[in-house]
Amino acid sequence: MTIPDLFFHNLPMTAVPPDWPGGYWWHWLFFTVILIGFVLIMIMGATWIERRGLARLQSRLGPNRAGPFGLLQPIADGIKVMLKENIVPDKADKLVHWLAPVITFVPVFLIFAVVPFQDGALLADLNIGILYVVAISSVATVGVFMAGWGSSNKYSLLGAMRNVAAVVSYEIPLVLAVVGVVLMAGSMSLNQIVVGQDIPYILLQPLGFLLFFAAGCAEINRSPFDLMEAEQELVAGFHTEYSGMKFAMFFLVEWGEAIALSALITTLFLSGWRGPLLPPWLWFILKTLVVFFVMVWTRGTLPRVRIDQLMALAWKFLFPLALINLFITAIQILVWPAANQWVLVVINIAIMIILVVLWSKLFFKLGWGRVEV
Repeated sequence: MTIPDLFFHNLPMTAVPPDWPGGYWWHWLFFTVILIGFVLIMIMGATWIERRGLARLQSRLGPNRAGPFGLLQPIADGIKVMLKENIVPDKADKLVHWLAPVITFVPVFLIFAVVPFQDGALLADLNIGILYVVAISSVATVGVFMAGWGSSNKYSLLGAMRNVAAVVSYEIPLVLAVVGVVLMAGSMSLNQIVVGQDIPYILLQPLGFLLFFAAGCAEINRSPFDLMEAEQELVAGFHTEYSGMKFAMFFLVEWGEAIALSALITTLFLSGWRGPLLPPWLWFILKTLVVFFVMVWTRGTLPRVRIDQLMALAWKFLFPLALINLFITAIQILVWPAANQWVLVVINIAIMIILVVLWSKLFFKLGWGRVEV
């Protein structure tokens, strides 16, 4: 049986050896090719799912001409943008303008290096996998800022600064939500976090899941937090002055980050590759697509917030609740380490409902009728 046959058929449920399928370099080469192919194919699928899904939510047809059900539309779009002229503003910083899409695009692939498709089936099982993901995902923000700065366009710069402000603000509740998972799993390795989820952490950490999902969507510029390219005030935001393939790379980054966030949510809160009957890698892909569809559903349902509401949500709602969730999780682990986990499920879901309702009613105001300063 060939190496691809071993991977794409159901691998044994035992852990895959670190040097599988035959040494360090074979392991590195095989999983590098798999990850690049996986990310590119998932991005193409995500573009189709989002456009068709939004069309259904908005009583439209969506792409339906290129191939059956419009399945070849991503390929047609790729050919179109590659044939577009590459225009660079005369006063732009040429080197920064060229490097920005590359620096933004590369971290999307690097995140998947520590995401397990099965027990041990990943490029590198780092014992600090969570820290690696947080560090690498922040690098894309540098590319966005370079795009805004190097374009010599005030609208691009404002869009880039909004992105930086959102990432700085939402990174804090996002990391605090992840710390709750790390405390429960006792490890920062993504593979070990999945192995330890006999009960999905979405049940044991429901508030942490809610905080991670909201903060993650804000960081990657997903609706209703897509203010970095608000058409009514910033045109296309940080990539206003981009065209051709460089423009397409920013769109690939947005969908790639959405897939990466979906994969992380699957890994941290949905037991990753674990599931009955189906091969582990197929469970991982199905869960990732379900989470991505929830993002599409959110985009087609909720209106875009204002910039003051975006910042208020991070600092007045998500950040305090993230601290409270971390405090409660630490108490449960220290005081009640041998507790029945299903009892904790009921308790934590009740705590989440009470905190969200009370905080939104008593302490947190978005300022819907005015702009907060």
